[in-house]
Amino acid sequence: MAVIKENPTTVPPVGTVTDDRIDITGAQNEGRDWLEENQKLIVAIVGGLIAIAAGIFLYRTFVQAPAQAEASEQMWRAQQQFERDSFNLALLNPAPGFMGFVDIASEYGSTPAGNLAKYYAGVSYLRLGQYDAAIDYLEDYDEDGEILPATKAGVLGDAYAQKGDFDAAANHYEDAVDKSDDNLVLAPYYMQKLALLHERQGDKAAANALYTRIQQEYPTSTQAGDIDKYILRTAS
Repeated sequence: MAVIKENPTTVPPVGTVTDDRIDITGAQNEGRDWLEENQKLIVAIVGGLIAIAAGIFLYRTFVQAPAQAEASEQMWRAQQQFERDSFNLALLNPAPGFMGFVDIASEYGSTPAGNLAKYYAGVSYLRLGQYDAAIDYLEDYDEDGEILPATKAGVLGDAYAQKGDFDAAANHYEDAVDKSDDNLVLAPYYMQKLALLHERQGDKAAANALYTRIQQEYPTSTQAGDIDKYILRTAS
């Protein structure tokens, strides 16, 4: 009777321990050794993160919050002059003991009130015909503030249009339309401004497309009230 020799390549039975098994105990010891060797580094990193968080909290509580309160207190007289169309006073000298938008933006620009002062300053300079100054302040305004991004883009479009830079104006009006997010007031308003600019540049087809959008998408808007005449005059 033949003797069957054992095949050395046979897979070992379940439960058999092979030489290439994972040394869990050794891995745990290595991890413990690494932690012990780098303990000072870990403590330094954690301590640094805590210090940063504490610094942010202290800054917001004892620096930013008081600055915001001061800026808001200064703002109301400048806003009052702005509402009266007294733009020079609003910008520089709204009342004795009160800052204008320019100084508020400069001193408190990192606060929400100071940021808003930049927008007011931009619009004020626009109304005074100082278009480059208007653009500087408007571009510096952080659109995450109180004013809608579409409004900022639209006012920038106005400033560039007044400067005679119609390509830049068109780009900003397009941006305003995109950022209006189907706002029933802003979207058709900036569509009409953009369409009028296209007309001025001789692009009747682009203007007509925008007028038609106003008629179809915003039929209850103020701009849609007499939009037919605009559509007719750009149809050819």
